[in-house]
Amino acid sequence: MSRVQTAAGIQGRVIAVSIAAALGGFLFGFDTAVINGAVDALAGDVSGFDLGVGLKGFAVSSALIGCAVGAWFAGPIANKRGRIPVMVAAAALFFLSAIGSGLAFSVVDLIIWRVVGGLGVGAASVIAPAYIAEVSPAHIRGRLGSLQQLAIVTGIFAALLSDAMLAGIAGEAAAPLWGLTAWRWMFIVEAIPALVYGIMSLRLPESPRYLVGKGELEKAEQVLTTVTGTVDVKAKIAEITGTINTDRTGSLRDLRGNRFGLKPVVWVGILLSVFQQFVGINVIFYYSTTLWQSVGFGEAQALLITVITSVTNIVVTIIAIMLVDKVGRRVMLLVGSVGMTLTLGLMALAFSFGTLDAAGTVTLPDPWSTVALICANGFVVFFGATWGPLVWVLLGEMFPNSIRAAALAVAAAAQWAANFFISTTFPAFSEIGLTFAYGFYAFFALLSFFFVYFKVAETKGKELEEMTDDAKVERRPRR
Repeated sequence: MSRVQTAAGIQGRVIAVSIAAALGGFLFGFDTAVINGAVDALAGDVSGFDLGVGLKGFAVSSALIGCAVGAWFAGPIANKRGRIPVMVAAAALFFLSAIGSGLAFSVVDLIIWRVVGGLGVGAASVIAPAYIAEVSPAHIRGRLGSLQQLAIVTGIFAALLSDAMLAGIAGEAAAPLWGLTAWRWMFIVEAIPALVYGIMSLRLPESPRYLVGKGELEKAEQVLTTVTGTVDVKAKIAEITGTINTDRTGSLRDLRGNRFGLKPVVWVGILLSVFQQFVGINVIFYYSTTLWQSVGFGEAQALLITVITSVTNIVVTIIAIMLVDKVGRRVMLLVGSVGMTLTLGLMALAFSFGTLDAAGTVTLPDPWSTVALICANGFVVFFGATWGPLVWVLLGEMFPNSIRAAALAVAAAAQWAANFFISTTFPAFSEIGLTFAYGFYAFFALLSFFFVYFKVAETKGKELEEMTDDAKVERRPRR
């Protein structure tokens, strides 16, 4: 076997391992978006659930409570038990949630099962980027880390597509289908990818950095050789050992620092996560069907537009994967912030021309309905090509080995808390006015530009062992 063939084989293995780990991201996206097609059926009297505005928002965002809790505990558990057991546990939670949500007999029952699924989403949101970063060579780590976001948006697409197909077969989401209501099948189909994720997780090698931390050096050598393609394995293990406290298991206590109680790099991770959500991306995916119906589209048209939007998200994420290791993280985030600010600002302007009909539904006159549609998809393009994948890449790689899992857990928990706030408040914000809602998101998109410029350091091409507890911005590119 030639040296080129060997290198190609190793790269193929690390890509395969990363794709398998990123299946957690697929379920992450599917689970959070599947409610989109069911929410209006749930809110109607015909479903038997009869949700008001407040309860409707909570039913949509209830899974996010579980996400925050799952993310918070996933890091410490991964440090104690390993990365693979956390993946298997997440798969089991996804499976239980799918069946339980589909067979729910009351809104309380549904919310409980959605929270169970949220625990799996939260765990997957922590463990996938951490694991992928820990098994990836530095020169392709950005691309492999971006697979997490590609899996998320593919999961969103699959959920929206299955929602549209099931609603189309039944006639509408609230109609009977195969002995159940169509919206119930929307939840149940998630059990299939959950089962696949659990089986594939059991076949993955453990993270070499975790193995070194546990003193299992022979296993770590094997993974570094066969998966990451490390040439001087002994030197790499010595380097990893120097950045990990092998005397005890890492915990949340290790994140303490002098700046407001936490290390500077942890605060950067937390704020990256919060900004990613405060630009309002999940409003597009959680409420887009309702949003497009409010500007004049029927249910079938609104579901189709939502599917098209999710396809756009997949395409631009692939573009991000191609660029991230060439352009770098900071530049792409800055461009994304500018694009999101402009598109969200125009959406806010468009909805200022909206009027209420007799039923209280917002309608937009031409050409503002077209402007709103174009800008919503433009926003998805800028987010999907930058902030969507790159925040996960940064969270997986920006923390030092000694605190990675714990710091990622805190950052991901903050992200889910921010997501919960944005998703829960949108119905109330929209009652104030969609101009207010999208103006709010545009304001935080603008703030995100200055945050990245002054506080986010470039990690392109750096080994994980080079990451420090500080968060200094490099003003000159690395040579």
